[in-house]
Amino acid sequence: MRRLGWLLALGLLGGGVALADAGDKGFVDKAATGGMAEVKLSKLAMDKGQSMEVKQFARKMVEDHTKANMELKQIAEKKSLAVPTTLDEKHQKVYDKLVKLNGSDFDKEYMRTMATDHDDTVKLFKDQSQNGQDPELKSFAMKTLPILEKHDDMAHMDRNQVEKK
Repeated sequence: MRRLGWLLALGLLGGGVALADAGDKGFVDKAATGGMAEVKLSKLAMDKGQSMEVKQFARKMVEDHTKANMELKQIAEKKSLAVPTTLDEKHQKVYDKLVKLNGSDFDKEYMRTMATDHDDTVKLFKDQSQNGQDPELKSFAMKTLPILEKHDDMAHMDRNQVEKK
């Protein structure tokens, strides 16, 4: 018991690593899983995509989300938070569905998925930037949000383009 008191005191005095609360942990889990899914789905789109819009969008997603994923992982590791290393069931089902599609069917489903996922991700990052307890995770969310909003806009525009084809 005495040891626990010392550990808590060190944390409160800044001598230890700040631990994130449950909301921050949930943010890390959702953001990491979503980011990992963006990269995996977009690598698939770079290979299977038919339209130039899809291929360009996918390349941008791989670049931006790989960078954000690495930054989030570094922050989480400093806080002793585990980061998921595999897709969750929802994203795995999407991947499995996309693998079976080709041509314009693939393009349309990929862009629908990207538009929906980015809508959800923007909401997640807005919530963290406004309500997060951990300053470093909150700052990460605030810094990343404008990029995600741009992705969201691009996803909806590109979705509209591929739906017309």
